[in-house]
Amino acid sequence: MVIPDTQVKPDVDLSFLSWIGQYAVDKKPDKIIMIGDFADMHSLSSYDQGKKSFEGRRYKDDIAAVHSGLELLFTPMWEYNIKAKKNHEPRYKPKLYLTLGNHEDRITRAVESDAKLDGTIGLADLGYESFGFTVYPYLEVVVLDGIAYSHFFTSGVAGRAVPNARQLIMKKHMSATMGHNQNWDIHREVRADGKPILGLFAGACYLHEEEYLGPQGNTYDRGIWMKHEVDDGVYHPMYVSLNFLKDKYGTKSASSEKVV
Repeated sequence: MVIPDTQVKPDVDLSFLSWIGQYAVDKKPDKIIMIGDFADMHSLSSYDQGKKSFEGRRYKDDIAAVHSGLELLFTPMWEYNIKAKKNHEPRYKPKLYLTLGNHEDRITRAVESDAKLDGTIGLADLGYESFGFTVYPYLEVVVLDGIAYSHFFTSGVAGRAVPNARQLIMKKHMSATMGHNQNWDIHREVRADGKPILGLFAGACYLHEEEYLGPQGNTYDRGIWMKHEVDDGVYHPMYVSLNFLKDKYGTKSASSEKVV
């Protein structure tokens, strides 16, 4: 299972994380990979600093929202394993991986730009490791089952992200998956020996709209990816929309899952 950018922050509907957790329990993928920007870290955004919309934001509220989001994601698994243990059945323990995104990197950049923050805030505040994730630094590449993962892959031009899925495999020459872009995109090529390689832009995975994108910029799909029959970089991708997950698991009102 690949979970794209969730950009968790205060005062948005996080119920979709519970749906994803329940879907994971039902399907039991052996690996869950979060591609980065699970946290939005709105309080450290340089984009809005000095604007009226920036007033009232607090680092501690951002961190609390992240912890709440993680609990929503993992509660279905915890509950499943409690029942499994009671019934002497196998528990579900997927391997968990997370590649940090540029939103999490806001913490690092804030510390680097203001020495007074050193030792006061840090990536450890996010708590990813305590939930069982193996965490990879921002823009570090991890290869799992022959597929390269990173929050995004650079094009070689001033460190900018590759623009689309076709360019991703043209430049990296292997199956690769990234996040960072709201729109999902997929491209498949076949090598001379008949082996396919796939480039995947995972897209976005949240219910709220981003104000900075405007009314026409929030029309992208939202969902997760399941990779079936994964073998040395080859797999069959399946997109699972949040609309589908809501229809299957959404039993609570949207407002009941907001983090305030």
